[in-house]
Amino acid sequence: MIRHIVMFKIKDEYKSEIPQLVKNFYGMKGKIEGMTELEAGADFLGSERSYDLALVTSFVDRAAFEAYQTHPVHQPVRKRMHEVRSASVACDYEY
Repeated sequence: MIRHIVMFKIKDEYKSEIPQLVKNFYGMKGKIEGMTELEAGADFLGSERSYDLALVTSFVDRAAFEAYQTHPVHQPVRKRMHEVRSASVACDYEY
């Protein structure tokens, strides 16, 4: 199994879109073969080290994770996140 975790800082001018961005993540759930879990949410703490959004997904194997990268359901979500983010960090691991 593969776990894919991404956290995003959102540009100030797009912060009002955060609830919609979370909905966009959940719009992928159940639509990508090999993705077994998807969880997303907005930060509520707002501390100095906080990121605004987190996305946690799981995949059956590396091949499924690689297929996700170019999947047509993922592409518009990925494109929008590239437009609205000021920074992101990720961690991908096997478990």
